[in-house]
Amino acid sequence: QAQLVESGGGSVHAGGSLRLSCAASDPTYSSYCMGWFRQAPGKEREGVAAIDAYGTTDYADSVKGRFTISEDNAKNTLYQQMNSLKPEATPMYYCAAQARVQCYWWHLAYKYNYWGQGTQVTVSS
Repeated sequence: QAQLVESGGGSVHAGGSLRLSCAASDPTYSSYCMGWFRQAPGKEREGVAAIDAYGTTDYADSVKGRFTISEDNAKNTLYQQMNSLKPEATPMYYCAAQARVQCYWWHLAYKYNYWGQGTQVTVSS
């Protein structure tokens, strides 16, 4: 079964940066809508950003101007550059895929068919 594996999480101070990666084991993912979600303890999983097979991107208002989603199809890898990180509850970040070329309701977790195991991000003040 095709897999998504996240990496790049860690601990940073407020204002710092991290780059998350999501490696796909199957090149089919290059033709899918791919998204990043985060979930803090006790909270619902929320959509952060998405990119479709054409390269069209969407972002949550809370991260616009600070986060950038991108992909390298030659490496079957999705990225999320996160700048100006804010201290908040320590969320897990997940990458996910919708088995469709264009994203449909990109911010809704239940619209995604495949998920990675998550990577922890901690931002201290």
